Amino acid sequence: MLLAIDAGNTNVVFALVDESRAIKARWRIATDPRRTADEYAVWLSQLLSLEGYDRKQVTGVIIATVVPRALHNLQVLASKYFGSEALIAGQPPVEWGMQLDVEEPHAVGADRAVTMIAAHALYPGDLITIDFGTATTFDFSDFKGAYKGGIIAPGINLSLDALVTAAAKLPRIAIEAPTSASVIGRDTVSQMHIGIYWGYVAMIEGLVARMKAEVGRPVTVIATGGLATLFEKQTDVFDHVEPDLTIQGLALMWERARR
Repeated sequence: MLLAIDAGNTNVVFALVDESRAIKARWRIATDPRRTADEYAVWLSQLLSLEGYDRKQVTGVIIATVVPRALHNLQVLASKYFGSEALIAGQPPVEWGMQLDVEEPHAVGADRAVTMIAAHALYPGDLITIDFGTATTFDFSDFKGAYKGGIIAPGINLSLDALVTAAAKLPRIAIEAPTSASVIGRDTVSQMHIGIYWGYVAMIEGLVARMKAEVGRPVTVIATGGLATLFEKQTDVFDHVEPDLTIQGLALMWERARR
């Protein structure tokens, strides 16, 4: 089986993927570049065991990261504890296999490229992928599969953290859909829920509408990331919700590299 690792700014996601690209198990841990390969191994071995797997069943490792300092220890984890030289998304022999038609192709985040590769494997035509992570990214790739650019916005958790940190009297709240349909809050907490949640929905809908207008052709919109399901029932802007696009993209790239 394949161990796919997506090292983001907030969390590192580990997923066990079988030969049919089915995700058999997934775990996440807070991103910390100081975390050693030994620490990862102890934590991961216990979780594999709880799910009924053994690390000897892992025959390959692939990594996508936007945190360069975390890469070395993940590579050591792969070689020392799984007996495998990890493949790195975007580095030979794991080329993107898609055109990055932007001003600074080297600056495109690995997670964004991998997500778009998976999206095009699932859906044809022009695509907008929205990834809800530390940042919320909107990416447009055309019907030929070329990445044409996108938008980076603060993630919803980041927005809430900034609000609570800067305003001394505002409490920390959970991010959830407001229980009332009203957008006029009657107390501080409900006003915060409305502002954070419906404000974010309005941003998503507004930016997607502007992107579609600029493209000028029918576009399929795909949401991914851990918080995608938080919004899918409150807006019709998403055509599809695929929470695991990055892991699916890594599995696809692994297959291509092996071939």
